[in-house]
Amino acid sequence: MNRIACKFGGTSLADAAQMRKVKAIVEADARRQIIVPSAPGKRTKEDPKVTDLLYLCHEMAEMHADLTGPFGMLRQRFVEIEAELGLAVGIADAIDAFLGQVRAGCSRDHAASRGEYFSGLLLAAFLGAEFVDPHDHIIISSTGRVDPITYQRLGQRLVEDRRYVIPGFYGRGPNGDVKTFSRGGSDISGAIVARAAGAELYENWTDVSGLLMADPRIIDSPRPMAEVTYREIRELSYMGATVLHDEAILPVREIGTPICIKNTNRPDHPGTRIVARLSEEEDKGTEIAGIAGKQGFSMICVEKSLMNAEVGFAFRLLGIFQRRGISIEHCPSSIDGINVIVEQKYLGDAAPEVIEEIRRMLDPDSVTLVPDLALVAVVGEGMIHSVGIAAKVFAALRDAGVNVRVINQGASEVNIIVGVHPDDFQRALRSIYAAFVA
Repeated sequence: MNRIACKFGGTSLADAAQMRKVKAIVEADARRQIIVPSAPGKRTKEDPKVTDLLYLCHEMAEMHADLTGPFGMLRQRFVEIEAELGLAVGIADAIDAFLGQVRAGCSRDHAASRGEYFSGLLLAAFLGAEFVDPHDHIIISSTGRVDPITYQRLGQRLVEDRRYVIPGFYGRGPNGDVKTFSRGGSDISGAIVARAAGAELYENWTDVSGLLMADPRIIDSPRPMAEVTYREIRELSYMGATVLHDEAILPVREIGTPICIKNTNRPDHPGTRIVARLSEEEDKGTEIAGIAGKQGFSMICVEKSLMNAEVGFAFRLLGIFQRRGISIEHCPSSIDGINVIVEQKYLGDAAPEVIEEIRRMLDPDSVTLVPDLALVAVVGEGMIHSVGIAAKVFAALRDAGVNVRVINQGASEVNIIVGVHPDDFQRALRSIYAAFVA
């Protein structure tokens, strides 16, 4: 079967009008058989998030407080959607039963998952689809990752040539209770379901028409990306770009299923395709895929003469960070020096202790701390085949008066990362973007 799996975000399901758009999208292509809904999103800025209301209900129940306020808002939200769509799901009874579960002491994850659960009940009825509870088929390990057996179990459940609705965000934990994914939950669910169903395409429907080459909060009207690879998305996401979380891509990336980011409010827009390899006919119109950046880093610089001749020096240096549970982001080096870049939130107040241990264990010539560093990544699969990319990056920074404090480029040559002072961060992003995008 040639099937498409569709995940719809909260803004796509915020109210009855949005759900009607979703129905039109699904029915426009008979291959759209596997539907993964989020909880309803905000209708206005003043709207509380449905998941926040669920967490609040759980917290208040633990304190034996009156749940009338948050529970009433939650109940009204779903009842209104049911009424406006002319459905008779009995959503009020389902929500009232949930109130009893909360008062009886259900888990926090169980409470949080009910937004997607109720949304799924309504959407399944509205689409005339079969409702499938992920608790029965998606197994989540104690570490929050999907158990591979899920693909077989869920695939057997979705084998018939018909339409299914499977709520996002949750599954079943090792002890049999409801367990939610840590972040990007519904996106992860969508990718899992797409893989399990053997979908030829995973469509992720949201409120934007695809992905952009740069942060629109910094770059004015950045160019959209028509097609981008998994590796490029991974690099952009890591460097702070607002794209799918790594774990939301992995299930389909492992088998090469393409992803398409689409806009529920502009369904005819092609959006952005995420693929294993770029199409030969695809012309990005630029030598790079995108630019992203992230602040909040520190760098510890270690220098020692003849460091290259001292066997195990780097191993012992990195072991100091490992023992303290500090994750290392980058480690650019020279013949007599190593720079260790970490996120400030992980280093915290431990910097003086780390530096002292480095001095004691490694006897370096010098150890210095650069406490504030911002990183900018220029990303593109084609950079390895394009002469002059680095020259263009550094010429742009020079012309903008931005001093480069560190340079890092991996062997894969998918990106070039430069470190700059936080005060130069936005200027660096704008200057590099302008150099590559006319």
